[in-house]
Amino acid sequence: MSDLPIEEVLPEVLAALAQAGRVVLQAPPGAGKTSRVPLAMLSEVDGKIIMLEPRRLAARTAAERLAEQLEEKPGDTVGYRMRGASVAGRRIEVVTEGILTRMVQADPELTGIGAVIFDEFHERSLNADLGLALVWEVRQAMRPDLQLVVMSATIEAAPVAALLDEAPVVTSEGRAFPVDVRWLERPLSKPLTWWGFVGAATELVAQAVVETKGGVLVFLPGAGEIREVQARLTSKLRDCQVLPLYGAMPFAQQQEAIWPGTGPKRKVVLATSIAETSLTIEDIRVVVDAGRARRARFDPRSGMSRLVTEPVSRAEATQRTGRAGRVAEGICYRLWAKAEEGALPAFPPAEIETADLAGLALELAQWGRAVEDMALLTPPPAQGLVEARALLGDLGCLANGALTPHGADVVRMPLHPRLAHMLRRAGPSSAPLAALLSHRDPMQGVGVDLETRLRAMAFGDARFKEIGPDAKRFAKLGGPEAGLSVGQQLALAFPDRVGLRRKGDDPRYVLSGGKGAVMDAGEVLAGQRLIVACDLDGDAREAKIRLGAPVTEAELREIYGAQIGWVGICEWSRREGRVLARQQERFGQITLQDRIWKDVPAGDIAQAMLLGVRQLGLRLTPTAERFRARVALLDGLPAMDDESLLAGLEGWLLPYLDRVKTAEDWKAFDPLPALRAMLDWPQIQRLDTEVPAHFTTPLGREIPIDYSGPAPEIALRLQEMFGQTTHPMVGSKPLRITLLSPAQRPVQTTQDIPGFWATSYADVRRDMRGRYPKHPWPEDPTVADPTLRAKPHKR
Repeated sequence: MSDLPIEEVLPEVLAALAQAGRVVLQAPPGAGKTSRVPLAMLSEVDGKIIMLEPRRLAARTAAERLAEQLEEKPGDTVGYRMRGASVAGRRIEVVTEGILTRMVQADPELTGIGAVIFDEFHERSLNADLGLALVWEVRQAMRPDLQLVVMSATIEAAPVAALLDEAPVVTSEGRAFPVDVRWLERPLSKPLTWWGFVGAATELVAQAVVETKGGVLVFLPGAGEIREVQARLTSKLRDCQVLPLYGAMPFAQQQEAIWPGTGPKRKVVLATSIAETSLTIEDIRVVVDAGRARRARFDPRSGMSRLVTEPVSRAEATQRTGRAGRVAEGICYRLWAKAEEGALPAFPPAEIETADLAGLALELAQWGRAVEDMALLTPPPAQGLVEARALLGDLGCLANGALTPHGADVVRMPLHPRLAHMLRRAGPSSAPLAALLSHRDPMQGVGVDLETRLRAMAFGDARFKEIGPDAKRFAKLGGPEAGLSVGQQLALAFPDRVGLRRKGDDPRYVLSGGKGAVMDAGEVLAGQRLIVACDLDGDAREAKIRLGAPVTEAELREIYGAQIGWVGICEWSRREGRVLARQQERFGQITLQDRIWKDVPAGDIAQAMLLGVRQLGLRLTPTAERFRARVALLDGLPAMDDESLLAGLEGWLLPYLDRVKTAEDWKAFDPLPALRAMLDWPQIQRLDTEVPAHFTTPLGREIPIDYSGPAPEIALRLQEMFGQTTHPMVGSKPLRITLLSPAQRPVQTTQDIPGFWATSYADVRRDMRGRYPKHPWPEDPTVADPTLRAKPHKR
């Protein structure tokens, strides 16, 4: 080990710790930081050294390598601790990241611990970010003697150093051998299907085996691709031992992929990103990078996570390439063209930016600090935290933002809060379900029925070998036995995923959280009225159900009776053109019973009709149109144009809609009273004085004045104006008068009645007497009596 590149900077690391108590160590993969730094610190640290690793396999492997250097086995100087497995060590303990969080929460002073090392911090896992924030606060508040080391392969050291109050930075240049990088001559054809990708990856691996010597490490996005490529290569490369490596595999199989090959066959390891930096795989001389990474992305709007396969970042590609140059010159084959390299992102997203934040929110609630006060390198998305706290409230873990006694029980359990809540409420019988859901599905592609998997696990199916021990361990953590069905247990964990089948032949569901879901018609659960969907693909429009269980309405009422209640739904139906009022018994967003709502409050009807008005549009009667035309002529009165009226419907129209329920009612509705109510009494008085609504004829008849044109205007029979010797005025403007014949046809339009009598009337009289002899046409209209009658009939 003395020739590892890290040896050159170990004195600098120890000096920084002695002087500042903290250091950021930047060293490339293969430099030896994991193997050497903890041992170098042994003589300098009082108390135990805790080293964090991002994965279980990496933690156990690191502990074994450290113990090997001391010519010991794990359990003496060096130990490890992870979920479901632990071997105590006197001085060094390698742990997975979630273990550290529990240690800090249980003992904020970290009694007996002298140093904490964060290894592979560049992977930016959520637990690593939280763990660093917690440990830094412990050091600042209670343990200034606590030494802190952050080790990373590729991350920029400056932001981490700044986060830790300008911690010293030590850089090891490493000693990587040259790697010959080979790209595709041209990009793969687009769009590339899953099968097309698998085929292209298989061919590139086969090419690499033919053209090179030594072990081959292949990076693929997930277990599904690994299994398919392995099946194809096993028949294609008969002189090679093709081994998979991914997180869900049993530890013994993972070790087989890591250890040196023992037979004559050449080793080809098909791995996920688990092999990028935190593991040393022996005998590797060649890397084949398929250029894809699979990440979990959580959508707070849907409350669902989905796995997305996306191009690797340039940092990840660099790490993968470096695997080929650990012990000798190597070759890296990339499944993309060199021209595509510039489009790759620089770094992968930090997990805190894309993950489900329920666990983080619960940990912060127990710690008693706001997220803004924590030393987090990347702040979590605000909306994600809001949704996480809402879920924790639904689970009874938080009340008004504070941790409840139930939440205190849940946060101590090594499970997602959903599953921990289920275990506490349902009891030990839910432990197999909790264990199953905390692992990857061992029966992918075998339908969605969760009970099928539970039966297989109960019968000792080998595929569940890794899950069984967790089930036994979780059973000891459960609350009192409640005797619930699998569907009820699942509904406790996923109150937002209870699904009610929609009408129709297809198995489509609406979930209690408001989202849509669907399953294949051939599924065993396809005919169930109520289900609980615990695993969905995260599609924003209608998610596909991947795992679920049936639940009956009676079972749902048994556990959620207090959350099921009647609500009144009064809303506008665009399709029917009317307000519909129903009473629905609901659990979340699903309706268990539905009936007509009688005696709907008038205010609810009016509120629903407002939407109808917005969709149907304003329909003003002629009287209402004349009214708002008058209002528009005066300054200082409310705006009554269409845009203003629509924007303020709640203020002026809502109180008058209590009897309007349909599109036909709206057509017949007269909005004039509502418009008049927009003016106060002095404004009405001013309007009626300065812009009167009517002209009173010499007969005393009121005729509406039309203000829609350039001048105020009326139309009336000529005979009705007999005796009028002055021209009517509106304010300072003469009224525009259209005089009509007895047949209601225009005869003359004038703004000067005296002038009309004196001039044009004689011509009109001469023409009209012949056409309408039964009506009066006096020679002097100024002294005649106004009339609407014909001349008396002579006997």
